[in-house]
Amino acid sequence: MNILILAGSPRKGGNTDMLVEAFVKGAIPRHRVEVVSVNDYKISPCMGCNACFKNGQHACVQKDDMPVIYEKMSKADVLVIASPVYFYGLSAQLKAIIDRCHNPLRDTFRIKKMALLLVGAASLPELFDSILVQYRLCLNFFKMEDAGHVLVRGAKEKGDVKNGDALQEAFGLGQRI
Repeated sequence: MNILILAGSPRKGGNTDMLVEAFVKGAIPRHRVEVVSVNDYKISPCMGCNACFKNGQHACVQKDDMPVIYEKMSKADVLVIASPVYFYGLSAQLKAIIDRCHNPLRDTFRIKKMALLLVGAASLPELFDSILVQYRLCLNFFKMEDAGHVLVRGAKEKGDVKNGDALQEAFGLGQRI
């Protein structure tokens, strides 16, 4: 399968990237994996103008790097969303891409499974609740299978994700997909 990982952390080599690396090591023996660090792309937020629904190519009026992301998503069988958790939500960089999937092109994607890799500094039990609700809604809307998730609490400083089982869990998730 083709696995596309949208890594939403602007901090290079941080906890989210470490989770992604562990996942890739688990998945790479059996699948093709591409990691997209979304911070490396200029993606503007959706304006809700619906122009993409009105023109034949479903092109967005904004001139940015989103067509590159659409192309990568069109080839994926599995989508992995990896993000730090800022104020109980995904990173702004990743959220902009998700919102830009309000485009008819999304109906041409062949993605059948989705997974989550999330890292938060807080240790609250409900830290990931709002993201998990959105995740389930997306799974239902697009009729995708939940491939699993790794949720890491209490990882604030770079490298904190190494404490505990998170990296092994991410590796195992990559193996199981």
